[in-house]
Amino acid sequence: MVFSFGKLRLFYTRVLSFGHGIVKDRCKICLFHSLNGVVAIGSLTSFLLAMTYAYLYLFPSSRPVIRSYEISNLGSSIDKCNVFEGRWVPDESYPLYNASQCPFAERGFNCLANGRRDIGYTKWRWKPKDCDIPRFNVRAILEKLRGKRVVFVGDSLSRTQWESLICVLMTGVDKKSVYEVNGNKITKQIRFLGLRFSSYNLRIDFYRSIFLVQPGPVPGRAPKRVKTTLRLDVLDDISKEWIDSDVLIFNSGHWWTPSKLFELGWYFQVDKSVKLGMPINTAFRKALDTWASWVETKINTNRTSVFFRTFESSHWSSRKHKSCKVTRRPWSNTRGRDRSPFSDIIMKVVRKMTVPVTVLHVTPMGAFRSDGHVGSWSDNPSVQDCSHWCLPGVPDMWNEIFFFYLMRMNSVSSIEQ
Repeated sequence: MVFSFGKLRLFYTRVLSFGHGIVKDRCKICLFHSLNGVVAIGSLTSFLLAMTYAYLYLFPSSRPVIRSYEISNLGSSIDKCNVFEGRWVPDESYPLYNASQCPFAERGFNCLANGRRDIGYTKWRWKPKDCDIPRFNVRAILEKLRGKRVVFVGDSLSRTQWESLICVLMTGVDKKSVYEVNGNKITKQIRFLGLRFSSYNLRIDFYRSIFLVQPGPVPGRAPKRVKTTLRLDVLDDISKEWIDSDVLIFNSGHWWTPSKLFELGWYFQVDKSVKLGMPINTAFRKALDTWASWVETKINTNRTSVFFRTFESSHWSSRKHKSCKVTRRPWSNTRGRDRSPFSDIIMKVVRKMTVPVTVLHVTPMGAFRSDGHVGSWSDNPSVQDCSHWCLPGVPDMWNEIFFFYLMRMNSVSSIEQ
């Protein structure tokens, strides 16, 4: 029902006139009755004042401003929302942490510590088109992960997300309670790193497996240009270490290029046959099929939730990846970088799997972020870098989306596809 102050005033006047007539008539009868009339008018006046205050409370002239990331009906609308379709919006409440205060943030990714002066790239939040990602709540997430083992598998971009996750979660604990299980320092070549949050009995591990499948020796009678083979039908030999986990997050694709493979003497092998003419995209699909079969046969998806993060956009200025321009703000459009054949292959393979796997399709959202790359602000400023991301920065949003999936479920083992 719609109210107006004009109608309320008319109603108030008529009631008072009616009450006045009643009191006047009854005063002719006796003083006792007139006193009752006065009491009645007082009660009526109090009632009308209460109605007026109720009107002002229910229909205020100005409404409070609600922060855009607060969600009123998450449960009813989020299932229909594609969280990977949206835009970056400025948000002064970011970043979520200070990389210089996180002992496990790699120096090469800490752009501010390496001399970057503009901090604007840390002040952006991803806003999905039809919903919002819930605000980060470190204590709730730590409780959700209590007693669990989270495993990242992939290349250096996977290590970046692993470091981001650790730095975000360390804002909610005593830093002295977090340590690398073998006492190792973070390096680019180490195959395994494991962080333990002792106060939550939580392990967050990283395994370096850039191709996911197994490198192997050169078969006999192979051409001299073949120095190493990539066995597309055999998963990496460290895969047995990934099985005993509650959450598995994979990525791959950045090393699947001619400069990383053919120019270095790497060629593809299936069974005992070297496939000299096999295209890279075909080989990647074969490797992903091997990975999918391994997940379906080796992983208990009633316990372990499996994610695969898609290819992350780079912003090199030249095809040979020798120069790049890091902008001060995100691009206003993706300039075609919102698609990747590797991302398409990942999604096609996952759709055909018989077990649930969640695809973190970050390719479109990363395409805008020409401002978020390391550039020349690494631990080696003479080498440009428009592939990796500064921390804090874009990988933090990948983890916020990851947290979004975790917080939707009743238990870590029931993440929906």
